[in-house]
Amino acid sequence: MRAVQVVRLDGPEAVEVNEVEEPKAGADQVLIDVEAAGVVFPDLLLTRGAYQMKPELPFSLGSEVAGTVREAPDGSGFSAGDRVAALPVLGGFATTVAASTETVFPLPDGVSSDVGACLPMNYLTAHFVLETRAQLAAGETVLVHGAAGGVGVACIQFAKARGATVIAVVSSEAKGEVASTAGADHWVSVEGFKDAAKELTGGRGVDVVVDPVGGDRFTDSLRSLGDDGRLAVVGFTAGEIPTVKVNRLLLNNTSVVGAGWGAYASKRPGFMRRQWDAIRDDVASGRLAPPISATYPLSQAAAAIAELAERRVTGKVVIHPGEH
Repeated sequence: MRAVQVVRLDGPEAVEVNEVEEPKAGADQVLIDVEAAGVVFPDLLLTRGAYQMKPELPFSLGSEVAGTVREAPDGSGFSAGDRVAALPVLGGFATTVAASTETVFPLPDGVSSDVGACLPMNYLTAHFVLETRAQLAAGETVLVHGAAGGVGVACIQFAKARGATVIAVVSSEAKGEVASTAGADHWVSVEGFKDAAKELTGGRGVDVVVDPVGGDRFTDSLRSLGDDGRLAVVGFTAGEIPTVKVNRLLLNNTSVVGAGWGAYASKRPGFMRRQWDAIRDDVASGRLAPPISATYPLSQAAAAIAELAERRVTGKVVIHPGEH
């Protein structure tokens, strides 16, 4: 079969589409015929050798997929013909992939494969960040950085589905429109976002900040919090890892919480499935629905990944392995 492989750690331009042996499902794996694969930030990091997981070269790329079950082990709850979304972490940019039963999820009727392929990583992350770690309550106000990206849009939609008010922080008017379409109540520019957030909350400050960006905006994110506010650290797409002056936490009884979903879920069997079950009605109703900004055939996987590298993505990019 054809699969996208990382053959050297030189970024998206170094990936190749090669003929590889079709996977065989292990005792605790589901074999899936892939119809669509979502492109996520870890895919980009893997092409550079900058992700915490460092597979031996060459390796097949592709973290999340949707498709149809070909084979499933007894007792898994899946059978041939079921439509599923899955998080194989590697190997998803291919016509067939094997994924652990822990990371395969039933796709509701009426949800397309393109949408299904864009759900697992970002939307389970959003659930973990806002519900498990930030303990978001209905009626609270959430400020979301990187709001036009995949995680940002997922957090906007999840917060709205849980009854929160959302302020989106973006770098352009076009991205502000993306955030508004996703459901944000307000969008503000990165420049001056702290003052804008204070004004929009009547000087009170926000209850939760979601920060997948890091870098030099971190201090102003802390200053944007109101009393008992929580800042969830999701990642560092800006590259720079900020530091915290803990006296800022003391003054307003605020908290900085780490939100490393993958590390948390990997230690807790069944956690991802419980998350999926918690958001399944929202997915089925369309309240959680990733916008698809571009689709690519398998042969153009390098261009699809490069969209993330060049920060051109608004929403999600999808690869169709069946298209060459």
